[in-house]
Amino acid sequence: MTPLERFFLMCSGSNPAILKKSPTDINKYIGIGATIFFTGVLAFIASAYAIYTVFDSWIASLAFGLTWGLMIFNLDRYIVSSMKRQGSGWQDFFTALPRLLLAVIISIVISKPLELKIFEKEINAELIIMEQEVYKTQEQKVRERFDSGITGLQQEVGTLKTEVETLRAKRDELAEAARQEADGTGGSRQRNLGPIYKTKKQDADRAEAELNEAIARNQPLIAEKENAIKSLQEASSSEVTGLQRAGLGGFASRIDALSRLSEKSGAIWIASLFIMLLFIAIETAPIFVKLISSRSPYDYVLHKHEHVFEMNHQQLTSILATATRNKIAEENEINTFRTQATVKAEKQLIEHAIREEVERLKQQPAGWKAWWSKGRFLGAEG
Repeated sequence: MTPLERFFLMCSGSNPAILKKSPTDINKYIGIGATIFFTGVLAFIASAYAIYTVFDSWIASLAFGLTWGLMIFNLDRYIVSSMKRQGSGWQDFFTALPRLLLAVIISIVISKPLELKIFEKEINAELIIMEQEVYKTQEQKVRERFDSGITGLQQEVGTLKTEVETLRAKRDELAEAARQEADGTGGSRQRNLGPIYKTKKQDADRAEAELNEAIARNQPLIAEKENAIKSLQEASSSEVTGLQRAGLGGFASRIDALSRLSEKSGAIWIASLFIMLLFIAIETAPIFVKLISSRSPYDYVLHKHEHVFEMNHQQLTSILATATRNKIAEENEINTFRTQATVKAEKQLIEHAIREEVERLKQQPAGWKAWWSKGRFLGAEG
C-alpha cells in the first residue's frame, strides 16, 4: 500500500486494524478519504478567498483558510467515521439525517466564496453600478438638505420682485393714461393739459414714488437673499464635490452583488444553484455511499469488535451490580440483627432491674405506698 493510500485511509476515519481483516473494503475507504480530503482543500480555498476580500492580506487569508480547512476536514472525517450501518435502511437514514443536514450546511458555506470567485468579473461590474447608486443617493441627500433653504429664499425673492413689478406695472399704466390724456389719444379725446390731465399726472407721480420707495426697500433685501442663495448653492456643491465614492468590494457587498445578478439574470441564478448543488453532492457523497451500500465485511468486523466490548462491559457491570446488591443485603441483615440483639439485651436489663426492685419492696412493705407516690422506684433514690 502506497503512502498516499494510507493517507487517504487515515482521512476516511477507518480503523486500520479492522480494515486489515476486510481488505475488500480498502478501495472504498480510500475513495471516501480522498473525498473528505479534497472537501477540506476546497474549504481552505473558499475561506482564504473570503478572508482576502475582507482584510486584503495574504497572510491573514492563508492562516484563517488553513484553520478553516482543517476544521472542515476534521468535522467531515468525524461525521463519516461516526456512521455505522445497522442493517435497516430507514433506521440508518434517520440516524444519518442530522449528519446530512450538517453536511449540507457545510457545503453551502464552502460554495458561496467560490461562487463569488467564479462570477468575479460580473460581480465587479455590478459593484460599479452599486457604487454609483450609493453616490447618487448620498448626493441626493446632500442636495435635499440644502434645497429646502434655497427654495424658501427663492420664494421670498420672488415675492419681493413681484411686489416691485406690480408697482412698476401700475406706474406704467397711470403714466400711459396721463400721456394719452395730454395728446388726445385717450381719456377725454381732447388734446390739452387741463385738470383731468393734471389729476392723472398726479396719480402717475404717486405711483412712481411708491415704486421708487419699494425699489429702495426691496432691492437690498433681494440682494441679501440672492447672496444667501448663492452661498447655500456653493456649500451644497462643495459637499457634493467632497463626497467620497464608497469602495464596495467586501465580502458582504459581493454577496449582495451576486444576489442582484441572480435576480437580473436567470442564467447566473441557475449556474449559482448548480454550483451549490455540486458542493452539496461532494460533501454528502461519503454519507450516501455508506447509506446506499450494503453492509460490508468492515461493518461486520467492526460490529463484532464493538459487540465484544459491549458484552464485556455488560458482564462487568452485571457482576459489579450483583456484588453491590449482595453487600448491601448483607449489611442490612447484620445491622438488623445487631439492632434486635441490642433491644433484647436492653429488655433483659430492664426486667432484671424490675425484679430486684420488687424483691426489695417485699422486704420493706410498710412504706411502699409512700415510696411509690414519691416516684422512688427503679433506683430513683440514688
